[in-house]
Amino acid sequence: MAGYNLEAIEAAPLKEDVDIVIPTIRSLDFLEQWRPFLKHYHLIIVQDGDPSINIRVPEGYDYELYNRNDINRILGPRANCISYKDGGCRCFGFMVSKKKYIYTIDDDCFVAKDPSGKEINVIAQHIKNLETPSTPHYFNTLYDPFRDGTDFVRGYPFSLREGVPTAISHGLWLNIPDYDAPTQLVKPRERNIRYVDAVMTIPKGVLYPMCGMNLAFNRELIGPAMYFGLMGEGQPISRYDDMWAGWAAKVVCDHLGFGVKTGLPYVWHSKASNPFVNLKKEHKGLHWQEEMVPFFQNLRLSKESDTAAKCYLELSKMTKEKLTEVDPYFEKLADAMVAWIEAWEELNPAVDGKDVKAK
Repeated sequence: MAGYNLEAIEAAPLKEDVDIVIPTIRSLDFLEQWRPFLKHYHLIIVQDGDPSINIRVPEGYDYELYNRNDINRILGPRANCISYKDGGCRCFGFMVSKKKYIYTIDDDCFVAKDPSGKEINVIAQHIKNLETPSTPHYFNTLYDPFRDGTDFVRGYPFSLREGVPTAISHGLWLNIPDYDAPTQLVKPRERNIRYVDAVMTIPKGVLYPMCGMNLAFNRELIGPAMYFGLMGEGQPISRYDDMWAGWAAKVVCDHLGFGVKTGLPYVWHSKASNPFVNLKKEHKGLHWQEEMVPFFQNLRLSKESDTAAKCYLELSKMTKEKLTEVDPYFEKLADAMVAWIEAWEELNPAVDGKDVKAK
């Protein structure tokens, strides 16, 4: 089994095929450290909060900057589907991008180093993950068989070794863990110092908690389902925007025959958010997730839903039917999901027209 040449990716970083989406409320000085790795790429910056605040972007970067006024102007009456004062505002960047791949990163994440001391090129590793197949139907005990120096183990069916297209590459973080508020309060000094040199496919039918701070995906395969749900100011919940997108997108990937990988690459997560503030934002979600996760585990999409956009519209109906009994908020979320797809299709008619169908 031929491995994928990481050096070739580093030499040809697919700069015409990748957009970097960054949600922020502050000047982006953190990009100075990222310059060796991100300078080749186009940035889409989504400014959250007060649009009158000037966001400084270091010189030399090619970028677009959108604030709330821009979102309102571009989306009109559908602008309310984009979260305000929540990291979920980043999905507006997913919508306006025209590239095949999206990499999204939080502004408190910096370049990490591997155990040898070498700085990690996150784009190169994410592209490697996305451009090689996933294996969701049978677990390989040596993890990703498409990495250099490994392969499928004895007993792995040859009929499954071709794998499926990879739609999502979920990267991890060193230093500050991605914990919920109760765990933060119990373990305020805990740091993630374990660098695990592994990439694995999440099996079909298995959900996972997706973190948006170091994430890449194939926009053409799964873009319409990568909606970071309606949260933040004016909503009863926050900090679950990426969770919602992860659950929904995984169900859609399973239905359409795409894969999701998790593991490498790592970033250095520099700042712990306030656990008491987080508890106020999360407390409803901490209860609701006990209903939301079984909802996603048990739902089945119809054969007629053969594109990511169609899957998401069907999912919006199920959300309204099944989760509104948990809280009336979910009816509002379901309506926002529909508005999201309508706005996506209006801005991306050509992309939606070639949306990959289920096999």
